[in-house]
Amino acid sequence: MKRFILNELNKWKTSISRKPLIIRGARQVGKTWTVKHFGEISFNKNFHIIDFEKRPDMYQIFEKNFDVKRIISELEIFMNTKIDISKDLIFFDEIQNCPKALKSMRYFYEDMPELHLIAAGSLLEFSFDTISFPVGRIKFLNMHPLTFAEFLLAQGKENLAEIIISEIQDLSDSIHNLLIDELRNFFFVGGMPESVLCYLNNQSLIDSLKVQNDLILTYQEDFAKYHPKVDKLCLNQVLISIAQKVGFQIKYSKLTENFSNPTISKAFHLLHKAQLLTQIQSANPSGTPLGASASNKIFKAIILDIGLQNVLCRLSLQNEYTRNLLNIYSGSLAEQFVGQELRANKNNNLYYWSRQSKSSNAEVDFLIEKNGKIYPIEVKSGATGTLKSMHMLLDKYKNCPKGIIFSTKKYSQITEKKLEFIPIYYAYQFGLEDKIFF
Repeated sequence: MKRFILNELNKWKTSISRKPLIIRGARQVGKTWTVKHFGEISFNKNFHIIDFEKRPDMYQIFEKNFDVKRIISELEIFMNTKIDISKDLIFFDEIQNCPKALKSMRYFYEDMPELHLIAAGSLLEFSFDTISFPVGRIKFLNMHPLTFAEFLLAQGKENLAEIIISEIQDLSDSIHNLLIDELRNFFFVGGMPESVLCYLNNQSLIDSLKVQNDLILTYQEDFAKYHPKVDKLCLNQVLISIAQKVGFQIKYSKLTENFSNPTISKAFHLLHKAQLLTQIQSANPSGTPLGASASNKIFKAIILDIGLQNVLCRLSLQNEYTRNLLNIYSGSLAEQFVGQELRANKNNNLYYWSRQSKSSNAEVDFLIEKNGKIYPIEVKSGATGTLKSMHMLLDKYKNCPKGIIFSTKKYSQITEKKLEFIPIYYAYQFGLEDKIFF
């Protein structure tokens, strides 16, 4: 599968100021496969994988000290191979199992900067709680499920993928309808690599749903590893409740009735740390950066993947598949999709606008910064409706150049009302600062 993160990996490889790289991301988003593919293509198979889950015998290499020359020498002995530190790639996989190896990465930067070193693992965010990384010694990249464009590329539909990451334009009815049909499948297959691969092999949405069920079970089994400890039942109930409440402001007391608010809050933030959900904070669009005005008390959330949302919400494929995309599950899937696409190129920094007042509960679905400006975004079922909250925001905050409406309608503008209606399949492209080439 073609993953856009490969572009970032190639930039990292050729960077003059290259640092050891840690790839973050939830379980099963394709981190290991992607690094192996990168090693095969960009290093002509000259790469070395140390899987700390399969090779606990290698832990001892990192116990004595952090002399990186000694570490490389002993790795060569254990793997029975020669490592060319100027040309080869070393990949520490499942590095959370060996905290000393994780800690050693800063010393590779200081004492062996010519080495190409990548690490990845599961629940890495929990390991960072106990290991400090000096600022400037390590580079991080976030990895997410496949975007809609990557889903098209996986099917060999390069022309369609290029359309939705190129300049937004008014497409013909036939191409527009074709993209909407493809997006309908993506709403149910989602972007988890195993689910996509199953769909490619079998052309069966039912089979993909079975894979997604298995993935949910995998995440639930991981709950026992979360630290600090939180009741597994609470974690499960919060995850399901968040999937059901995408698009709604979060109140801990409404996520589950079986636990106290502090316990629910801890469960929510652990799921966020594990990247199974993304918090979307309320922010003030009066100026940049949006994060400066973000609220820790007023927020919404989306989950890891739209396909997993289907499973967690127990949606009926038979009943929901034929609906207008933006009406499926009362529009919740559409907002999840837009958030998921924007998150993939905004490094998890998503915001929305909520007017907190006794006389009004106006909200706009998302706020994003693009080219130094702030754009409010609404996800609507069509190019009609009052858009009362959007108009209220645009009237109040004159610095916002226009409002963006994602829908299943074709592209159009209403200049005098500062509105631009964009087909929902352009969501990922709209958030890009630079065009991607593949």
